[in-house]
Amino acid sequence: MRNASAFRSLRAPHSELDMRAGIIGLPQAGKTSLFKILTHSHLATGFGSHEAHLGVVRVPDRRLDELARLFKPEKTTHAAIEFLDVPAISKENLREASYLANLRNVDALLHVVRAYGADPAPARDIADIDLELILSDLGQAEKRIEKLERDLRKAKDAELEHEFQVLGKARRHLESEKPLRDLELDSAEKKRVRGFMFLSEKPMLYVLNAGDEDAPSLEQLRQRYQLGGRPHTEVAAVCGQIESEIAELPEGEAAEYMAGYGLKESGLERLMGATYHLMGFISFFTVSEKECRAGTLTRGQTALEAAAAVHTDFAKHFIRAEVVQWDDLLRAGSLAAARDRGLLRLEGKEYQVQDGQVVYIRHSG
Repeated sequence: MRNASAFRSLRAPHSELDMRAGIIGLPQAGKTSLFKILTHSHLATGFGSHEAHLGVVRVPDRRLDELARLFKPEKTTHAAIEFLDVPAISKENLREASYLANLRNVDALLHVVRAYGADPAPARDIADIDLELILSDLGQAEKRIEKLERDLRKAKDAELEHEFQVLGKARRHLESEKPLRDLELDSAEKKRVRGFMFLSEKPMLYVLNAGDEDAPSLEQLRQRYQLGGRPHTEVAAVCGQIESEIAELPEGEAAEYMAGYGLKESGLERLMGATYHLMGFISFFTVSEKECRAGTLTRGQTALEAAAAVHTDFAKHFIRAEVVQWDDLLRAGSLAAARDRGLLRLEGKEYQVQDGQVVYIRHSG
């Protein structure tokens, strides 16, 4: 984790990560508390308004941990997500090119919403920030449309005409004050829009930051505000103050502290579960005495794509994939025993990998 000026593009090598997410919110919403929950960092709450923070988080997965206990590998590698905590959203910040670049270079946004203290109004705060993102996207779309109009007056071009039509559709949607994540598009239109990295098009996780008294009833709080059901959105709830303190404790003490507040799982586990659900991610595993590793796919991706996620040469020289559910492998005790019991199956390149499967790639390389 490192600190930097807010108005500087912060990026780590994407090949090392499964996802990037940006943390946004209004002042005093609890963004820094959320960042501490995720990264176990020791930042002071209320760091300066001109700072941004970057952290890479290992995604907790007890399935991988249990597989590692069985295989005793030299190395255990969890999935990794990078989180960028930027200064509070404002009209001024959204005019800064590097501030915008930081947010456009993430795969999803986590909007921290105050749900504690006097007169919390999550729906209002969400609408306020959504509107700022919509207006930023609208300005970007209008500039591009103006240029396309000039170019198309000079010469007809099918590609530019398609882009003009898609952006016109996006502009009309934005003018109705709706985020682009709500807009229905076909696959070609989605590909065209994705290239602009519009902020309101990114999947959104609303994180309700609750008070201490709500710790035992976070699920009820999450349902109370009825923020779910929107396209490409998910809702989670945390007690920022408590859970940021828990994140700094040793594992044993943290579990005891959580139990005292009626928390059944850590804030990190809750947020990672919501993030994976939002993105449609599943986890698969590759295991050996050398390394046990968690890989990330989007639901519906194939054995060939799993091979590419492990190593590009595996995909290039793919023959077959052997797959077994992680708990079946644990009960069998070894790959050989799982094969003898008929638990291991051979699948082709088009096979859709399922969540929690251990995948062995047979290849000719």
